[in-house]
Amino acid sequence: MTTISTVESAAGPASDNPNHERRWLVLCIVAFAQLMVVLDGTIVSIALPAAQADLNISDLDRAWVVTSYALAFGALLLLGGRIADYWGRKRSFIVGMAGFAVASAVGGFAQTGIELFVARAGQGVFAALLAPAALSILTTTFVGEKERAKAFAVYGAISGGGAAIGLLLGGVLTQYVDWRWCLLVNIPIALFAIAVTVPIVKETKAHGDTSYDLPGAVLIALGLGSLVYGFTRAEHGWGQPDTIAFIALGLAFLTLFVLVERRTANPLLPLSIPWHRDRGAALIGSMLVGSALLGATLYLTFYLQIVLGFSPVMSGVGSLPMAFFIVIASTVAAQLSTRIGPKPLMVTGPVVAAAGLLMLSQIEVHSSYWTHVFPGLAILGLGLGLLMVPMQNLALIGVPNHDAGAASALVNATLQVGGALGTALFTTVYASAKASFTADHAAPVPPEGVPDSMVPTDLANATVPDPGQIALLPQPVQDFVDSLTDYFFGAEVSGYSAVFAWTAILLAVITPVVLVLVRAKKGDLPDEAPVGIH
Repeated sequence: MTTISTVESAAGPASDNPNHERRWLVLCIVAFAQLMVVLDGTIVSIALPAAQADLNISDLDRAWVVTSYALAFGALLLLGGRIADYWGRKRSFIVGMAGFAVASAVGGFAQTGIELFVARAGQGVFAALLAPAALSILTTTFVGEKERAKAFAVYGAISGGGAAIGLLLGGVLTQYVDWRWCLLVNIPIALFAIAVTVPIVKETKAHGDTSYDLPGAVLIALGLGSLVYGFTRAEHGWGQPDTIAFIALGLAFLTLFVLVERRTANPLLPLSIPWHRDRGAALIGSMLVGSALLGATLYLTFYLQIVLGFSPVMSGVGSLPMAFFIVIASTVAAQLSTRIGPKPLMVTGPVVAAAGLLMLSQIEVHSSYWTHVFPGLAILGLGLGLLMVPMQNLALIGVPNHDAGAASALVNATLQVGGALGTALFTTVYASAKASFTADHAAPVPPEGVPDSMVPTDLANATVPDPGQIALLPQPVQDFVDSLTDYFFGAEVSGYSAVFAWTAILLAVITPVVLVLVRAKKGDLPDEAPVGIH
């Protein structure tokens, strides 16, 4: 859990906290670690087309590069927060950082897709320990209200800006060095962070009942894992026995998790947090936003690089408008939410964001970035910015101090789990739309004289010939190659368009949920929003 573990009574006054005197150095270390975790969420998306080609990963399997990280991260965040508080925050921070670096090295030197998937899952496991430990150190170090607000502002800026930095850095490393450095870059960052943490940060831990809810941790991990895998199997049909079995098994494990949490003295997740109607709406919104963000950015990257032919660097730059407009709208939303309350913004934001995604769903093979992609990203960013600030505030509404950490962790977990579930679902949507296109459209018939190398027998493995090579061919052959290119890209774009359309539908669902559930007024909002949302 990304533990905004409210400063417990054990922390005592500021003078009793061993890190208080060096609190600004501690902030720099924590912010540095947070940057690494946030970077990893977007830097790999830009590198994915290159990694897919290098490791011969299929179109259906490539989503596991994202899904394995998000699933492990989200499923273990709650347990990671407990471990950090009980085992020791400094110790957990160092172990999480070291493990993240090792997993990054394994991924950076991966020779097969399976090795990369496992490495990404390992990153998620250690990020689930690192992220809550970092934020818990920050929260227990800054106990003064004004200083903590400044510290949280820095931490939040890193969380928001790191995603944009990841898009650019991923493009630069992929284009000018190698995609593997999008993972290997974490190693020097982690080594530096560990080196400065050991002498500067002092150990702190929670007191009182420090028993672990291991049955709850196992059940939620099994439930989410089975559910996500069931969604990935749906590419073969929602009515297939294995699809139904895994989804049903996942739901059964999650039901058992709820039953166990009701009877556990020290639960992993106090059920009073999600059962509150306002907080429940925020958590549902968080899960749907997580799925939309990953779905939009992942398939947008494929469209920019594969269809429009953008370089990795330009793909990163082309993705930035969404982040830019999220920042602008978030600033406006922070001011408006104190004047008009969270509900109007949470009703309007999803509709605006869905409109942007619907615009993206209209892309075609020869669409222009400036007429289709840019306005769609801008509108999507504005909608998400309006939604996310009040949503994060609402997640803490009415939460007692001792449960504030669990509440914030749950927002982070739902974002990550939503991303994992959404990516699995969108992979199935993409595959189904692509298959429908190829079933409804006959492949071009090659004229005489076309080299066999330009007539792929498997559309999934088709490649686009070099333009210079095409120009040397006779006109009938050039026409065939052009039509083949349109056919190949048309199948891809049909898949991307379907993903954007379904993402729009998922975001639009938030509006009726908010209308029905949210009752909070502007005076009900907490003074400080949760931080560390990534």
